Amino acid sequence: MSVFLLSALALGSLLVGIPVMWFTAQVLAGLKPTNKDRRLAIGTQPPNVAVLIPAHNESFHLIPTLDSLKSLQGDACRILVVADNCTDDTAEQARAQGVEVIERTDATKRGKGYALDFGLAQLTRSGAPDVVIVLDADCIPEPGAISRLARHAVLTGRPVQSLYLMDDAPDGLNGQIAQFAWRVKNWTRPRGLKRMGLGCQLTGTGMAFPWACIEKVSFATGHLVEDMQLGLALTEAGHAPVFDEHARVFSQFAPTPQAQDSQRTRWEHGHLSLILNTGLPVALRGLKTGQRQLLALGLDVCIPPLALLVLATSGLVLISSVLIPCIDVSAFLRGQAPKTHYLLLLVNWAWLGLLTLSVVMAWRSVGREVLQARALWSVPRYVLNKVPMYLRYLTKKQSEWVRSSRDSKES
Repeated sequence: MSVFLLSALALGSLLVGIPVMWFTAQVLAGLKPTNKDRRLAIGTQPPNVAVLIPAHNESFHLIPTLDSLKSLQGDACRILVVADNCTDDTAEQARAQGVEVIERTDATKRGKGYALDFGLAQLTRSGAPDVVIVLDADCIPEPGAISRLARHAVLTGRPVQSLYLMDDAPDGLNGQIAQFAWRVKNWTRPRGLKRMGLGCQLTGTGMAFPWACIEKVSFATGHLVEDMQLGLALTEAGHAPVFDEHARVFSQFAPTPQAQDSQRTRWEHGHLSLILNTGLPVALRGLKTGQRQLLALGLDVCIPPLALLVLATSGLVLISSVLIPCIDVSAFLRGQAPKTHYLLLLVNWAWLGLLTLSVVMAWRSVGREVLQARALWSVPRYVLNKVPMYLRYLTKKQSEWVRSSRDSKES
């Protein structure tokens, strides 16, 4: 029995330790900002660009997004809105802004991936651009971001991911912690990967694709995190995405607790499914074939959401701290238990120490302006509050795309 118990704890230590170590490496490498690439100067010849905007019932949010893009309209930039399975006036609102609109209706193939595939087919028929930039209908790019992304994609010949931030947290401490966790995932970690000379994940919006890259992969999927899946496919095809933290796009979290729960459930259930079905096999293929980029991004996908990583590491420490001494309490207290018992317990505590240090360092780097220092003590409570969502993955996993209500009028 003790052999089985120790083997199970050792396996758990391995499964937790690998993502903790990779997370720590990314955070350490990403503590300092990356330098701007001078070759992306505004004076260089701009490429022919198409901004592709998938929109499902986005009438409320679409107008500010299109307003932010109006200065781009011209011979070198085309704006295409895909009104996908809409039951509101999204298409009419977009046409009133003078942009190109196509409508798609398919009750069985639902999700952002299908909308993007439909839009790309339209671009293919009417003349492929040099670069396609995907922008969500509720995202606002900062001035110059679209131009910078396009030039960066042409310069590198690879997909380019902007820095995608939430500029407003939901009310309350939980919202601030969520905003900090978002910054760690979308800012610190991809910055660290770039400093290590590696590609990054795609985050779903503010993504620039050279046409030569985008025509080699399929977008037509209803996966809950189609952006992460696409990043893996592009990396496997030899086009690992590049991170550009100096091109930024902004959005907002869903405004109500119910909508926030729906939004996070979609993201995190999709991520967990991708770890099991895609991330781990991709990492193993990268290890087997010696493809450094593929191995790195596969391992990156295998890092679970930050709250779950904290929960899993803390749980491992708690369980091992209780069970290992129980194998032989008297021998353990006298210091006469096998050295492997003490070593395993020490390693598990080391994982928790590394993770805690990494979170604090990431907070010092990108989190201080959204989360006060004293609020860090509330992180354990925030993590525990998410346990029911993770349990639902085992009992009632969300497997279909469901749009979250992001406007109080919709709630």
